[in-house]
Parts: sequence; structure tokens; C-alpha cells
Amino acid sequence: MKRLIVILLIAFSSGSFASSLLIPMDESQKDHLKAYGIAFWALQNELEIHWLLNYRGGSFMIPASKTLTKECDIRGITYEVIGDAAASNILAEIGNPEVNQDAVKLEKAPKIAVYSPPGKQPWDDAVTLVLKYAEIPYEIVYDEEVYLDKLKDYDWLHLHHEDFTGQYGKFYGSFANAAWYQNDVKQNEALAKKLGFEKVSQMKLATCKKIKEFVFSGGFLFAMCSASDSYDIALAAEGVDICESIYDHDPADKDINKKIDPSKGLAFENYKIHTNPYEYEYSDIDTYGTRRNFGMTEKTDVFTLFDFSAKWDPVPSMLCQNHTQTIKAFWGQTVAFDKKYVRKNVLIMGESKAFNEARYIHGEHGKGTWTFYGGHDPEDYEHRVEEPPTDLTLHPNSPGYRLILNNILFPAAKKKKQKT
Repeated sequence: MKRLIVILLIAFSSGSFASSLLIPMDESQKDHLKAYGIAFWALQNELEIHWLLNYRGGSFMIPASKTLTKECDIRGITYEVIGDAAASNILAEIGNPEVNQDAVKLEKAPKIAVYSPPGKQPWDDAVTLVLKYAEIPYEIVYDEEVYLDKLKDYDWLHLHHEDFTGQYGKFYGSFANAAWYQNDVKQNEALAKKLGFEKVSQMKLATCKKIKEFVFSGGFLFAMCSASDSYDIALAAEGVDICESIYDHDPADKDINKKIDPSKGLAFENYKIHTNPYEYEYSDIDTYGTRRNFGMTEKTDVFTLFDFSAKWDPVPSMLCQNHTQTIKAFWGQTVAFDKKYVRKNVLIMGESKAFNEARYIHGEHGKGTWTFYGGHDPEDYEHRVEEPPTDLTLHPNSPGYRLILNNILFPAAKKKKQKT
């Protein structure tokens, strides 16, 4: 009897309970963004965790412990302690074939890399903002690390709001005399020379091809804003000089749109590159220059997530988990993608019918996947250069930021494949 009491005391002191922690992701959750962080924390600590697709906004269920509840309390996350019977009933309810829900077991915390320049400003990237807020660890890589094949050390890669065409965001017309712009040019030209490239555009193309290999071998790629369309354009322009002399010190090819090959990219087709070096636009893909004609306002500018089958289409279902299907739209250097230039085999997960634009798209390449998300900052409608970063403590329940964090957890739910 004494031995049994000792065993029970040891079990209790270790923080174990015969129950589960349900972390709701519906409107009852105080901090949706930090809830993703606790799910990642559970993976790091090798706890069993289930992602309950379409159940109360995509809730998480984790075996309860004193350590876990304390961590949730510290982070300000809403949770419910439920008994084994209640947990079993939830799983049984979700398992009903007539219910559009499913339970996906998350297996291993993905190792995360963010492709970002060393001089990045705080207003540059929504993903690094939300990773820090959610307390999810990541490492920075840039062209040199990609060149040295460091991507093989990671599972998930985010592309900072980069211009992979070598035109520095086509900011020349507005910011040619700005210190940050001149420093960006200087740093990139020095790095290209260090790595043995004559031009920045050639270095960026090499980076794009390495990233494409990363995806083909089983990696997960996520890109927002200009890192999406400029990435595809850079691949399409291989062997074609699309940069005028203000960007690379010699004239661009005169027959750009006859020579590019969009099939080399991942997502887009049949588009034309905009050749005016002073125009703040890369190509027809982006809807930045046309959507203003529709007379929308910040209040009326929204996009809608598609409703996928959790049991039959678990991947897009995971990527679209949210407590609402209507998301506030937001601008960026690349706002959204004109649907007529999105390839037919690409999955559109979020759209604005009013503008015939896709906002959130997904596809496969080899063993891996990629996701492109239009716009710059989900909680700053028209974020401008040199404005202060968004304070996410003011937006802990952001549906737009939830889409980013869905992508970060997604690799944990997919069985790991042997990379080649």
C-alpha cells in the first residue's frame, strides 16, 4: 500500500494527469496566435498532439500536465481540461464519416528557416513578426547559405518579401536616393561578387533554382507578397536579361516577353513582364494596378477561404483552419494574383470574386509543396515603407496571421519522406 502511494505521489509530482488539454481555436480563444506557439512547444517536448480539423476552429488536443497548463497560463492561452471520456467522445464525433472534421496527429516540430537579408527592417516581414510573437524558433538564411546548400538542414522555408528578379523591388523611381535602398544595392552587389556572379539577378536566379530543388526533395516553401510572383518570374527569365541599366548597369533584352519561359516557375502561366524600369510592378500576375478601379474600401475589401473536406482533402483543410472564412484583405507590393494567370493545376484556397483574384494558393512540386499568400501584413491594410512594425499584442486573434501559422504547423502533420 505504501509503495502504491509513493508511485502515485511521484506521478502527481511529475505533472501528469489522466486527462487532456483542449485548446479551442474558435471565438473563445483569447490568443489564437500564441496557441500555435504552444502547439509547437508541445511538439518540441515530444508530447502527443492532435490537430482537430474543423472542430471549434481547428483546435488542439494534448495530454494534460501541470507543466503544460502552467505554460498556457504564462502565455495567456485559453484551454479546457477534459477527462479521457470527453476526449474519446470528441474523437468519436470527429471520426463520424458524415461530419466534415478529422483529427490529425502532429509528429515532429519542423526546423524553420527564414530567407531574409541581414539588414532587414522591422517593417519588412509579417512572418518573422508572428514567429517571434508566437515564440516559435527559426533561423535566418540568405543567398550565401542557400549557395552553400544549407537548405538541406531545414524542413520549412519562408521567403522574406524579396525581389528575386534583381530589380530591388522596382523601388528606384521612389527611393533611389534613400540610404536603405542604396545600402541594399551595395550589399547585394558585394555578395554576388563574393559568390562568383557578375550580376545580382544571376545570384538570385541561382538561389531560386536551389529553392526549387529544396521543394522537389520534400521541403515546404511559403512565400508572401513580392517573394511569390518575383520568384516565378526569375525562374521564367533564366537566360534573359530583364533588368534595365539602372539595376544591373547594362540594357535589358529587347524581346523579353518573347523569350521568357513561365513553365520553369511553380504557379503562373501566360503572363507578360512589365518592362518599364520605373513602374512599381513586375508583371500582369499582380492585381495591384487594377483593383483600385473597383471602388472598394478597407471595410469592404475582403477575401474568402474555400471549405475543404477534412477527411478527403486534409492538406488544404489544414492550411485553411480558422475561426472565420471571411478574411480582411490587405495590400502589398504584390497584393494578389490575377486568376487568369494561375495555372490550372494550382489549388486556390482563398479568393476575392469581386476582383477575380486569388489571394492564397498552393501546389506540389516533386516530393514537396509550396504556398503563396498575397499581400504584406494581414493587420496593416496599406503598410508603407519605413512605417513602424505591427504590434501583434493588439491583434492576438488575427485570422490573416492564422493562415501563416497554419503553414508552419502543416509539415508536422505530414509523414517525413526521405530526401534525395
